[in-house]
Amino acid sequence: MVQTGPVVGVLGLFGLLTELSIDGRLTLVGWLVGLGCAALGYLTLAGALARRGGFGLGPADRVTLLRAVLVGGVAALAAGSGSRGVLVFLAVVALVLDAVDGQVARRTRTVSALGARFDLEVDAFLILLLSCYLARPIGGWVLAIGLARYLFVVAGWLLPALREPSPPRYWCKVVAAIQGIVLTFVASGLLPVRLAELLLVASLLLLAESFGRQAWWLLRHSPVQPVPVLLRAGSRI
Repeated sequence: MVQTGPVVGVLGLFGLLTELSIDGRLTLVGWLVGLGCAALGYLTLAGALARRGGFGLGPADRVTLLRAVLVGGVAALAAGSGSRGVLVFLAVVALVLDAVDGQVARRTRTVSALGARFDLEVDAFLILLLSCYLARPIGGWVLAIGLARYLFVVAGWLLPALREPSPPRYWCKVVAAIQGIVLTFVASGLLPVRLAELLLVASLLLLAESFGRQAWWLLRHSPVQPVPVLLRAGSRI
């Protein structure tokens, strides 16, 4: 039963890719990227469920799973030069559902650490995809928006204090939502280039402020770190 959710997600994405293939709206490259997303999503989610043990997906997790399927469709269209209108539509639906899964979790009292992490990773991946999609028409600097969350994770490998939990801040959720909304709006092509660039710069500055404040809090409140191994080794000389 633990594996049922990930399997449903794979089947759902396969069905979506099949639908997107009608009238040649999805290329072979798009198919390969979509199937790669399905495989990665299955392995990641199935592994997380197995580690949690004995519990399948809750009601809110199923909503997030639907969002993951839609994001897989966005990845396939972005990689395969698919229809911009369909890509934006899938992104908009995924963003709308982002406001649903959290409420479902609270109302059904099924809030969980796995569900929160699942939701976070789907959000981050969508933002990364939209950033990659806009890198060519806008400029490579847009990738900074999509890579910010992953660079923060890498920084945590170098500075263990950044891996510690921090108090939840509603502002972080607002900033994350702004990233998705701005990127999707710009991807629609409805804005003049200059205005699109201005919105993206403002969005990036908000993101930098949010991550910067979180990093500052974690570094200030981190416990005293042990003496580095190299220093301990040198003390024996």
